[in-house]
Amino acid sequence: MLQSGYMAVMQAGSREEFLSEIVRFTQQLGFQTVSATMVLDHVLAESEFITVDNAPEAFRTAFLSRENWRRDPVMQHCKRQSVPIIWGQSTYTDGGQGDVWEEQARYGYRAGIAMALHLPEGRHFMLGVERDQQVPSDPTELTRIVADLQLLTVHAQEAAVRIFVPVAPDKSVAASLTPRELEALRWTMEGKTAWEVGNILGISERTAVLHVNNAMHKLGCVNKHQAVLKALRLGLLR
Repeated sequence: MLQSGYMAVMQAGSREEFLSEIVRFTQQLGFQTVSATMVLDHVLAESEFITVDNAPEAFRTAFLSRENWRRDPVMQHCKRQSVPIIWGQSTYTDGGQGDVWEEQARYGYRAGIAMALHLPEGRHFMLGVERDQQVPSDPTELTRIVADLQLLTVHAQEAAVRIFVPVAPDKSVAASLTPRELEALRWTMEGKTAWEVGNILGISERTAVLHVNNAMHKLGCVNKHQAVLKALRLGLLR
C-alpha cells in the first residue's frame, strides 16, 4: 500500500492533490498532521517559503510564523542538517524552548519526525509529521517509519519542484506583462512604496498601484511580494 502511496504523491497534479496524498500517506503511518515546505533562496531578495499542511486552523498563524520557526529547534535542525530528527518535549526543553512545545502541544503537536533535503541552486525541501502521543518506542518499528518517511520525502520533493517551481519562464505570462508593469514590479522589489514608484516613473500613485495589481493578477499571485518572487523565479526580473 505504501508503494502506491509514493507514486500517488509523485504524480500529484496540483497543490490540493499533493496535500491530500501526503496527508493520506502519513496518517497510514500513525501521524495526524504533516507539512511540506519548499524553500527557494534568492540572491536579491529574501528566501521564498512555499508550505502545504493540514495544521488546525486555530494554530495556523503560529504554525507559519517565521519568528516561531527561528526559535523552533526542529526547524533549526532541518535548516542545517539532512539527518532526520525524532523529536518530543525534551527536544524543546533541552533547547530552552519549552514554552513553544507547550503551545503547540495544545493542538496535537507533541512528538514527530522531521527531515530536510538540501538541493542545488539554493533549493531546500522539508517534511515533518506530528502526532499527539510519543513516537513508537520499538526500535525496529521506528526505523521502518523513518525509512518510509525518507522515501516519501524524496518522492514529495520531486512533485513539489514540478508543482511549485516552474522549470522555465512562462512565455505567455512574460508576453502579457507590459513594460510599465515590469518596471513597477522591479521598483517594488527594491522596496519602494507605490508613491515612490509613481514619482520614479512619472505617474500617479494610483496608476503605480494599478500596474502592480495587474502584474499580480497576471502572475496568479495574492500580494505584491509573492508577485516579485514569482517574477524573479520566472526570469522576468533580474
